[in-house]
Amino acid sequence: MPLSIGLIGYGHFGAFLHALARRYVPEVELKIHSTGRAADGQLFFSVEETAVCDAVVLAVPTSAYAATLAEIGSHLKPDGVVVDIATVKKYTMDLLRSARPDGAFIAMHPMFGPESYAKRDGDVTGFRIVVTGHSLAPSQYSALCRKLRAVGFSIIERTADAHDKDLAETLFLTHYVGQVIARGGFERTDIDTVSFGFLMDAVDSVRHDGQLFQEVYRYNPYCQQVIERFDGSEREVRHAMLSSEAPDRQRQ
Repeated sequence: MPLSIGLIGYGHFGAFLHALARRYVPEVELKIHSTGRAADGQLFFSVEETAVCDAVVLAVPTSAYAATLAEIGSHLKPDGVVVDIATVKKYTMDLLRSARPDGAFIAMHPMFGPESYAKRDGDVTGFRIVVTGHSLAPSQYSALCRKLRAVGFSIIERTADAHDKDLAETLFLTHYVGQVIARGGFERTDIDTVSFGFLMDAVDSVRHDGQLFQEVYRYNPYCQQVIERFDGSEREVRHAMLSSEAPDRQRQ
């Protein structure tokens, strides 16, 4: 494990990573850089101080990746590792390889967040982390995977393109449906079925992630195909319903 970790960005997910680091690697020195407002008296470091850590985690929006890499590039240690945790992988991996052709990096996507963590009362057993590429030494990568698996995480290896395609058909689709339901004003009632409860759980998990929703669509080319497929199937279902008149309507 690195002796120091730099965390660039302290939004919703960055603060969550901070909590995970304090729980699982309390012995590691952690430096956080953010341009936002500090929470709970959290001390922020300069970008220069944060970027010289052994591992630097980029917890910034996908739209900020290029600028962030340019900002920290001259401050990174020659043997420092950049950790890409963006939701969209091919775009950010291309940026990493271009910005640091000879530098160490690992690109991964934690398939969970603070909401699912809270619902599980902090039990991370089975939570999946997808690794889409890295340039670490084999021993370094193996040690990292052993550490993550030891605390309960499951490691899945995918290409960046395969990850983005699967993500568009799962997470993005959930966001798309969830945003439609939320904007339609549909809410829970006191006679909800179990299935409706599951549906609203999904809506609640994404209703406040508007920026993530927009950025996944912007940087993942497979999302447009998913929208077209969903809209086409929705029209088919709607047409089937409207063309089948209810009995009382037929008698009028």
